[in-house]
Amino acid sequence: MELPGEQGLTGGQPLKGAQRITAYLKTLPDAPGVYRMLNAAGDVLYVGKARSLKKRVTAYATGRVHSERLTRMVAETAEMVFVTTASETEALLLESNLIKRLKPRYNVSYRDDKSFPNILLREDHPFPQLLKHRGARTTKGVYFGPFASAGAVNRTLNTLQRAFLLRSCSDSVFDSRTRPCLLFQIKRCSAPCVDRIDPAGYHALVKEAEGFLKGKSQAVQDALKTEMTAASDALDFETAARLRDRLKAMSHIQSSQGVNPSSFEEADLFAAHSEGGQTCIQVFFFRAGQNWGNRPYFPRHDRDLPLAEVLESFVGQFYDDRPAPRLILTSEALPGRALLAAALSSRAGLKVEIAQPLRGEKREIMDRALANAREQLGRRLAENSAQTQLLEGVADVFGLDQPPRRIEVYDNSHIQGAHALGAFIVAGPDGFEKAQYRKFNIKTADLAPGDDYAMMREVLTRRFARMVKEEAAPGPDSRWKRPELVLIDGGPGQLSVACQVFADLGVEDVTLVGISKGPDRDAGREHFYMPGREPFRLDPKSPVLYYLQRLRDEAHRFVIGGHRKKRSAAIGANPLDEIAGVGANRKRALLQHFGSARAVAGASLADLAAVDGVSETLARKIFDFFHPGG
Repeated sequence: MELPGEQGLTGGQPLKGAQRITAYLKTLPDAPGVYRMLNAAGDVLYVGKARSLKKRVTAYATGRVHSERLTRMVAETAEMVFVTTASETEALLLESNLIKRLKPRYNVSYRDDKSFPNILLREDHPFPQLLKHRGARTTKGVYFGPFASAGAVNRTLNTLQRAFLLRSCSDSVFDSRTRPCLLFQIKRCSAPCVDRIDPAGYHALVKEAEGFLKGKSQAVQDALKTEMTAASDALDFETAARLRDRLKAMSHIQSSQGVNPSSFEEADLFAAHSEGGQTCIQVFFFRAGQNWGNRPYFPRHDRDLPLAEVLESFVGQFYDDRPAPRLILTSEALPGRALLAAALSSRAGLKVEIAQPLRGEKREIMDRALANAREQLGRRLAENSAQTQLLEGVADVFGLDQPPRRIEVYDNSHIQGAHALGAFIVAGPDGFEKAQYRKFNIKTADLAPGDDYAMMREVLTRRFARMVKEEAAPGPDSRWKRPELVLIDGGPGQLSVACQVFADLGVEDVTLVGISKGPDRDAGREHFYMPGREPFRLDPKSPVLYYLQRLRDEAHRFVIGGHRKKRSAAIGANPLDEIAGVGANRKRALLQHFGSARAVAGASLADLAAVDGVSETLARKIFDFFHPGG
């Protein structure tokens, strides 16, 4: 995508490296901006920012680089693209956005395909609702978060229901209730839907819940203790027991959160540990003086990049699409801390402080987070070692020159040809690459019901035709990468179809393997088929066989899930929606008159014309839709 203010240099001699970079110096301004370095295939190698584009590119052109990583990067550079910005702060924000989107080889990058969940206290209803929320904050109410995971939100919500008895049901359920639901019976809701609590009492609970989530937990608990004591003194033991249960629920939330700081209320904490050329960054979320969970990340980066630079780049990308809190704690002193803090402050609309804690409670919490990062990275390295051995085993089994970095597994799903869907999953050294999974709705019009060969032909043709097209005209946003190994769920027939598709498209250097279940579809007795090789089986106890079974089962799970969604959507569809001229009102009139879409389909022309709002012309159109040959 071309950005405003970009300028590139094309044409001329096919130079590379410092000579190619030197050609840009004459036209570059002494101004802040962002640059991209691309190789001969059009892949983005690196995205960087500079206070002065001219000075930064001059350093590359004259060889003033101080690491083997940058030397390799400069040598591979065949093109550069530039965008000027109003300030270095704006350049930093744009750099983080481009790195996160393009994931260049020589930058620090990480997978971040999920948003963080929040707790929402809806305030657009007379009786506010407490629920989990993910995504844009468009609903009116108070948001509390982020939480590290949906599980953390669910656990907190369950306990908040016991502590504050706020409703979690939808508005439609709330409006239709005539008696209390089960949540009232188990003391998780005050049942405002059937007037078991008056509006004033309910809003008092709402204020208590809001205060607790905003960090005023001690004040809320003290007030409830006072009420409990008063109820006990008045011999109202039922009320006292109810208040006691609520206090116990609040204590449970606090005790289950682990570390709860007293020296700050709101902060995000980043603890980074590096070992064996890999890094784990543990991100902890603290809000309202409470620990709202943590999540580990494993950013991809060059092995010789300093840990502080890895962490700084990660923090900049982390807040590319989410607001930063007032305080960010990091385990390393970030070299560009002041600039990063200014950039995050301008985006968030509040003053953001970035600090490395050296003593006191903050340092103690950081040390615990670092211990988490060390342990998580240790587990990751052990898993990667096992994964590497498995991929080496796959290479040996299928005769590959080296362990595959990208494996694609294909499968189809249908019911007697209906709702046909094809899909593939992707796996590699880092496990399943779920962001790379793809589904294909089968579009072939004359497909015979249940023709698995034709379905496989269509899916493979569409997928690899796109790859061939991108490789012929490479660009920075290429998505259809070339796999080293393709597994087809099927036997010799499916493999023959795949070989023919590859031959038609001119696809070479991709190993094709068919995998079929053995007699009685027993796992462990799979047969493998490869072009020019006799079918073979693996030792039933082979770890490589278990790994290949996992890949096949993951592809099956993915395509079956997509097929079920497609089938469910089709079940909920109404054929009347496909008829031009039949809007919501006429559809309602037809269904009220005939009772169902099937009855409409069987109605005569005269019966259709008798419906209010349906003219003779529209009746003819509806009749012809259901009787195309009549």
